[in-house]
Amino acid sequence: MLHSSRVEPSVSPLRALLNNIPNLLLAVTPLAIIQPILGHIASHVALDHPELFARLGSHARKRFMVDPIDLPFVLILSPDNNRPTLRAYRRYEKPAHDAGIAGKFFNLLDMIDGSQDGDALFFSRDLRVTGDTEAVVALRNALDDFEGSALESVIGSFGPLAKPAALAVSGMRALQSRQNHA
Repeated sequence: MLHSSRVEPSVSPLRALLNNIPNLLLAVTPLAIIQPILGHIASHVALDHPELFARLGSHARKRFMVDPIDLPFVLILSPDNNRPTLRAYRRYEKPAHDAGIAGKFFNLLDMIDGSQDGDALFFSRDLRVTGDTEAVVALRNALDDFEGSALESVIGSFGPLAKPAALAVSGMRALQSRQNHA
């Protein structure tokens, strides 16, 4: 007896290339261009939401690696209240860190923004935690206590560039949604 198996439709090479354009562009973008944006984000959160970093307690001096597995770099967050930093590193650099959080970019973004539950992502294996799990739990708890939308707060901090930034995030989410449903 023959069993029919469901065959997934293949993605054309052109569509695969178009789907990977953001990643390809980021792969060749010098990180020096991204660093000021990341520095602005860390400074803004520290100034406008000091309670977020204060909530980390003894973990505020830890280095958290945020690994968006579908991007060509990783981020290191050092949430020290006095001088918080958020920096990008190429994957091959393997930056030192105390704790790591890895997942797809939009899952991480939605978790930070509070629209996805970190526990649900972890148990569905869409999120991977390594290193000091107590520090990761403290960071997650601090994010859970964040009032309002962290993403909207950060986007709003870019002043006249807030609208284009919001449009860019919206466009990226729409592209991601289409990819997930293709």
